[in-house]
Amino acid sequence: MKLILVFLACCIAYGIAAPERGLFLNLDNGELCVKSFQCKSRCCHRETGLSLARCADRSAEGYECSSHLLYDIYYKCPCQKGLKCDGDKSIIGSITNTNFGTCKDPTSIP
Repeated sequence: MKLILVFLACCIAYGIAAPERGLFLNLDNGELCVKSFQCKSRCCHRETGLSLARCADRSAEGYECSSHLLYDIYYKCPCQKGLKCDGDKSIIGSITNTNFGTCKDPTSIP
């Protein structure tokens, strides 16, 4: 039993320590994920409640986005760096996963 635990610990350490790509972290777009922190893009996305979640690109300006989720798996990815998600930010929206908005540049003139 101790040998199995040592083996599992070594596998996990190897997966996390791989600098270019890990087994559990630093995943590329299209790879299966459980939480957004695993993805290079920081967006773990699923199409429907029954589909598998995969890493995806963050939303660009003018595209739909989610401002925040409690589950850390998105139906609409958060905005790219420098953009702001202009949409619902309610607790109910976070729980029911309906807090969608549109990515906008906060420095642009309305």
